[in-house]
Amino acid sequence: MNTKSTRDHIIDAADQLFYQQGYNHTSFADISGAVKISRGNFYHHFKTKDEILGAVINRRITNTRTLLNSWEDETHSPAQRICCFVNILITNQTKIMQYGCPVGTLATELTKLHHSAQPEAVKLFTLFREWLSGQFTQLGHADRADALAMHLLARSQGIASLASAFQDAAFVKQEVDDACAWVLSLSQEVDQKCS
Repeated sequence: MNTKSTRDHIIDAADQLFYQQGYNHTSFADISGAVKISRGNFYHHFKTKDEILGAVINRRITNTRTLLNSWEDETHSPAQRICCFVNILITNQTKIMQYGCPVGTLATELTKLHHSAQPEAVKLFTLFREWLSGQFTQLGHADRADALAMHLLARSQGIASLASAFQDAAFVKQEVDDACAWVLSLSQEVDQKCS
């Protein structure tokens, strides 16, 4: 039994279309067509495309928090949790190679459009930044945790962009392996200092 509301279906469809086509190139007709509802029913739930965008961003933030919490629950070390973040590039490789990073592409597009929702979209990056910073702190690098978090965010965005540009799965795998090896080396660096 499908328990999702019409509103949820609209948000899901909009999220996918904004990712695949871009926010600016997605129309009300595209979204209502994907959900297979009349425009009148559509307008009952959302009056503007900006309202839908806000709902999509909120959904992505909620889903990201859930994902980060699951990594906290499922892994025992900060190095493992950081590698979970890096491995998103493998888990979502097909989509990333086709459309880029969903977080990066939306934030970039809204910046180019000078859209008022751009700061909200950046909150997704901020969530990852703060979470990664916390993991690097737990790893024993409190003095440079934020810099390490930003470095890894930049690295992952670069990998996603090049994966999309070059369509090279082997490159993605090698970069993910290298990034995880780098994280483990940071963990070993702390272990050596303590011994």
